[in-house]
Amino acid sequence: MIYERHRDGFTVSTDPARLDLDAIHAFLVTAYWSEGIPRETVARALSNSLCFGLYEGARQVGLARMVTDRATFTYLCDVYVLPELRGRGLGTWLMECVLAHPDLQGLRRLSLVTRDAHELYRPFGFTEIKKPGRHMEISRPGLYKQGS
Repeated sequence: MIYERHRDGFTVSTDPARLDLDAIHAFLVTAYWSEGIPRETVARALSNSLCFGLYEGARQVGLARMVTDRATFTYLCDVYVLPELRGRGLGTWLMECVLAHPDLQGLRRLSLVTRDAHELYRPFGFTEIKKPGRHMEISRPGLYKQGS
């Protein structure tokens, strides 16, 4: 089922057919968290996630991607609003739409990683990890740039 919300000429939609792979890749390939990411990797990530496109009319101007089992866990990533539209509350509205999605209710854990957007996420209940010693990761910074 497609989930959509509308406000002031903008739409948030989970319709995969609306996702503009070229626009998304153009942003993500330069983002600090995915610099150099191959287009094919973006396409595969989108197809295996619950994606929330942010649109001004037909033009994609933002995204939030949830990697989730829709039962117990979700990982929020690739959240952006194009720079020229920031400061208008669109990021906050996008997060409101994401967290209101019926498939994301009652999850035991919601996770994200951010370098500098803590204040966007705090009002929604996100906090720093309370027991970081329990969390482990394999981190491969610069992975996408290695193929360049």
